[in-house]
Amino acid sequence: MTASHALTGEEPEHLTQAARCQAQVDPLAALREPGDPPWDVYLTGTVFLDIIFTGLDSAPVRGTESWARGMGSSPGGVANMATALARLGLRTSLAAAFGDDHYGEYCWDTLAQGEGIDLTPSRTVPGWHSPVTVSMAYEGERTMVSHGHEPPAEEPSRPSPATTLKRRPSGVEPLPRPPRARAAVASLTPGTCAPWIAQAARAGTRIFADVGWDDTGAWDIAGLADLEHCEAFLPNAEEAKRYTGAACPRVAAHALTEYVPVAVVTLGSEGAYAVDRRTGEAAEVPAIAVEALDPTGAGDVFVAGFVAGSLAGWPLADRLAFAGLTAALSVQEFGGSLSAPGWSEIGAWWRRVQSLPGQEPAALERYAFLEGLVPQELDRPWPLRRAVPTIGFRRSG
Repeated sequence: MTASHALTGEEPEHLTQAARCQAQVDPLAALREPGDPPWDVYLTGTVFLDIIFTGLDSAPVRGTESWARGMGSSPGGVANMATALARLGLRTSLAAAFGDDHYGEYCWDTLAQGEGIDLTPSRTVPGWHSPVTVSMAYEGERTMVSHGHEPPAEEPSRPSPATTLKRRPSGVEPLPRPPRARAAVASLTPGTCAPWIAQAARAGTRIFADVGWDDTGAWDIAGLADLEHCEAFLPNAEEAKRYTGAACPRVAAHALTEYVPVAVVTLGSEGAYAVDRRTGEAAEVPAIAVEALDPTGAGDVFVAGFVAGSLAGWPLADRLAFAGLTAALSVQEFGGSLSAPGWSEIGAWWRRVQSLPGQEPAALERYAFLEGLVPQELDRPWPLRRAVPTIGFRRSG
């Protein structure tokens, strides 16, 4: 945030430009029919107010004051995934608890008005303060400090959609009946079942799951009981190796297909590897080399890209390439939900790489599927510099 933004009272871009910057592409347009589920993706979890500091040369030192060259704030936690899905043109529904403080109002308005996310299954909790995370990005990594409390239970006739307070979007139990949706994204918790996952799967919803670090150290895949309801599982390389006992993440991906039809293992700077047990197909796509500003939310954006491609029926390699591209674009900007790319950014990237001299034909061919998808007319430049909002701006004039 520069001084000029603060002095002019400029409204954060993601609020004033929401209508213009909504997804210009519907990746499922050719598939939509009367009687389809009203939502493309449903998810539930905890919404945090994220405050992100970037431009730190090193980790803060005890007993000293560190100044960051950049700062932003935005809805985080499960909001990272919800925003990434919505910006890719998927009709997204979110069940979460929101505090009735200014932070909660800010997060609600940003998601509902700014991103067009359906919050009908969500609720506002009087007297409950919003969970907060402070994230510090430096040396290509991040360190986070979070604070929050469980929201109070709701009346039995309408249970709370957020019963487990976790930094990552967790496998929490939402309303008794998840809304009809083509897909749902769940974060599995070792040793815990979330009944809504089985309910949604029985109703025909395709479940895509990731998993957090196993703090117990057990790494017992039998503890991921909800995996049997999932279509795809997307762990990182270390998680995949620990759950399977494999020394190689690619071997681990094949081992995971004993438990789930599609296994996708992210390989960090090497890209990602995926196997589809149903077709026997395997694919590996290298990462796009970028200068990372902030990795917050990149994993969520990757999953969102893979879900979008899966619902659109793309080949496995295209889904993997698209997921990697969206994640690469996100790490070049501040924050989690703030940095999730839309079709304008994707289209601008594609136009730019086509025009650069010396591009390898194989690399261009890898992303050729974008040619029929991206907008013909782009309304925003790339690389994009988003407004980086803080809480409390007033509209000018």
